[in-house]
Amino acid sequence: MAVKKNEPQSIGNILKNFDPLKDKFVSREFQKYGYDLALELGDLDHKSLYFRLAKNYPRTVLEKARSFVKDANARSKAKLFMWKVGQISKIERERAGGRARIKKFR
Repeated sequence: MAVKKNEPQSIGNILKNFDPLKDKFVSREFQKYGYDLALELGDLDHKSLYFRLAKNYPRTVLEKARSFVKDANARSKAKLFMWKVGQISKIERERAGGRARIKKFR
């Protein structure tokens, strides 16, 4: 059974595919997701930013922004992604009754 790219993976699958020379930044699932996101956006210089986003933001917000950027033809995918995350977060805050921030799930 093939696992889709945007579905959560079991830790066993992540460790099976782990290459210590290539994936030296990965020790947790959110780091793997953040690294893949930075790679897809072509912004490996700021991979720690994507680690933090993957840890603190709901995955649905990041997936919506990722799919938006994937469909767009932008010069800077990273800038467009950050703008869209902010826009989606603002909409989610308004839906939640104006709370100051989106709650972390961890």
